[in-house]
Amino acid sequence: MIILVKNHPYRYDMENISTIFFPYEKIRIFENACNETDPVTVITEIKDNILTVDAFVYDKHKKESAAAENETDLQNALSVLLYHVLSDILEIKYPWGLLYGVRPARRMHALTDSLSEMEAKRIFREKYLVNHDKTELTSAVMHSENKIIGLSECKSFSLYISIPFCPTRCSYCSFVSHAIENTVKLVEPYVDLLIKEIEETGRYAKLLNLKLETVYFGGGTPTTLSAKNLSRLFEAIEKNFDLSTVREYTVEAGRPDTVTKDKLLALKTAGVSRISINPQTFNDDVLRIIGRQHTSFQTLSAFELARNCGFDNINMDFIAGLPSDTEESFEQSLCKGIKLDTESVTIHTLSLKSGAYMATRESAFDSSQKRIVAAMVDFSNKALTKHQYHPYYMYRQGKSLGNLENVGWCKNGYDCLYNVFMMDETHTVLAVGAGAVIKLKDPNSGKIERVYNYKYPYEYIDRFDEILKRKQSITRFYTEYNL
Repeated sequence: MIILVKNHPYRYDMENISTIFFPYEKIRIFENACNETDPVTVITEIKDNILTVDAFVYDKHKKESAAAENETDLQNALSVLLYHVLSDILEIKYPWGLLYGVRPARRMHALTDSLSEMEAKRIFREKYLVNHDKTELTSAVMHSENKIIGLSECKSFSLYISIPFCPTRCSYCSFVSHAIENTVKLVEPYVDLLIKEIEETGRYAKLLNLKLETVYFGGGTPTTLSAKNLSRLFEAIEKNFDLSTVREYTVEAGRPDTVTKDKLLALKTAGVSRISINPQTFNDDVLRIIGRQHTSFQTLSAFELARNCGFDNINMDFIAGLPSDTEESFEQSLCKGIKLDTESVTIHTLSLKSGAYMATRESAFDSSQKRIVAAMVDFSNKALTKHQYHPYYMYRQGKSLGNLENVGWCKNGYDCLYNVFMMDETHTVLAVGAGAVIKLKDPNSGKIERVYNYKYPYEYIDRFDEILKRKQSITRFYTEYNL
């Protein structure tokens, strides 16, 4: 795809809006002139206060112009015009309109603070073209998040532990995770060094008198580790951090085929208060296609075992848009999760992998999959609301099917605090392990500084000394901002 930008600086907006309609395409942007050709080409121009969008999508063509009503908002006016032109050509409207970005609730919050909630909703609908249901969803999430954000104090922080191993790698996965059969020799040295990193990180937390709010084990699948190694990590955390202020302790036991009684008891002994057992779907045919080598029966068994071990705060993830899944199958899976009376449910929209390209005219104009996924998400919103779940956090990913959202739903009192703190970037997150990213937050200025660990387990092991050196940024940051 080619975007030609003429006489305006809004190339970033033109690219993001085009990506909503053409998520598979590699987009090339040219300014003022272009000698190349592409079957999908968009020309955007501002001249003498006239906005023009001229779009060619294979054999379809549409050109629209409009006079700028407000010179201070040319950016939005041109974005709206581009959205309408592409929407008309492709004969599809997206419920989020031209709104892009990871955190819609954060934008709603900012607008509400400076204006009012009523005015913020009006801007969502009229300026960003977000439909009524998504606007109300954003408002509901904002209110839920605000209650949790208010718990954080100046010295608050969360601790994230990365376990980048899984039984197998799912076909849709974009996280740093590795099939255990290919990396089994790395597990023990990884855990040994992770304990050292926990010790070093705990030293900084004590030195700075930080207050630990939440602990979160993610991955990968943390319960890929043995009960013994999990207990070693739990003991290291207890020894090196003050857990007396912890409000929530989560471990993702996402793959049911990793859940055993000895592991669950190790979690329970350590004080883990929340776990996630993720079916993604209860359709065994779909599970096989996406590379999850477990059955829906194993998910039900793992859930029952967790209940019997005393876990009363269990989350389940479902994904809308999995390959070969149908509306009926998705609805049946979600209803089964609701019937289990799980405390929280996270609905993800499948995110398309980078590097794919729209190859044919037919794929450009075929919106059937997007409409099916939208129906799945709409069903989940209605079904979960009906059964007394409320939306407590939300984020959006680039290239998700139908440009849709991921939403965490829960019963009253079961909001995942870490998810909200992390998504809002409320306070510092001290993160350990391969692929982990420390986020240092100054609560006064809002300044955030990131410190990255090496991405892959073998890098983490080979270059561990450098990881420890980077931790010095923690004290430098807190000293610089007088925290």
